[in-house]
Amino acid sequence: MTEEGTDSAGLLGPAQVRELAERLGVSPTKKLGQNFVIDPNTVRKIVRLAGVQRGESVVEVGPGLGSLTLGLTEAGAAVTAVEIDHRLAAELPATMRAMQPDVFADEEHPRLRVVRSDALDVTAADFESGSDAGSGSPTLLVANLPYNVSVPILMHLLELLPTLRGGLVMVQSEVGYRIAAGPGSKEYGAPSAKAAWYGAWRIAGNVSRRIFWPVPGVDSVLVGYERRSETLGSEAERKLTFELVSAAFAQRRKMLRQALQSVLGDFERTVAVIEAAGETPTARAEQLGIDAFLAIARAAVTGAGRNSDASA
Repeated sequence: MTEEGTDSAGLLGPAQVRELAERLGVSPTKKLGQNFVIDPNTVRKIVRLAGVQRGESVVEVGPGLGSLTLGLTEAGAAVTAVEIDHRLAAELPATMRAMQPDVFADEEHPRLRVVRSDALDVTAADFESGSDAGSGSPTLLVANLPYNVSVPILMHLLELLPTLRGGLVMVQSEVGYRIAAGPGSKEYGAPSAKAAWYGAWRIAGNVSRRIFWPVPGVDSVLVGYERRSETLGSEAERKLTFELVSAAFAQRRKMLRQALQSVLGDFERTVAVIEAAGETPTARAEQLGIDAFLAIARAAVTGAGRNSDASA
């Protein structure tokens, strides 16, 4: 660490963030959902709440200038950082060397690897074991997600990385409460149901707008999750279940017997499948948890009603 004796040693403060951005000619853009974290205390809070362990392999999306990345490596983690901006991706290793040179103590296996890519385009190969960062597959997702595409990115990574044991993401408040919501609540929707497939979600804390540069026009929250010890179903079942969830919430004011016809077929078969799953055809989407949607998917595959050869 380069600034021993200060609370922010090894991390970026407001002046350093602005200096880096000016040197790189980077102006945070709404298009990329960029808001840089400038408060070291918040960074350490995120790392602590995420439960980052020394030696753990962490995925970070949108590292930007490296504020959170430095907090993760300070805790002893190995980080694979996915960054779409080529200038930021190229500069991050240099920032790390200047602030925390011990990350590169083992030059053959440094604790930082930068993947220059849109997070929605990364593949499992980008996180394979034996990469520069860490010695195994990622076990934790910790990120300040770009607010304009936070849910698609989150769903993509949850599907892509079954080795994740949990994570903590910073998102727009409205989105965070929607992800963590349970059936019957006003915030509950398709993101809530789909997220629940992977594990249990919770609001882990609020974040002040003042810790960002530039200051965003929305409030932020930290959303944490723990992965299920066992998967709910097969990949084919997940795909059909998610299709049902999307259809149900696309017409959330309609009863299931109407909303699910686009997936299950005509009215009679839709009713038969829902009833075979032990659910009420007149129920609405917000009343069902992910287990209920899975039950409907399984009933559809086993052939309830007409068209009994239907499959995922």
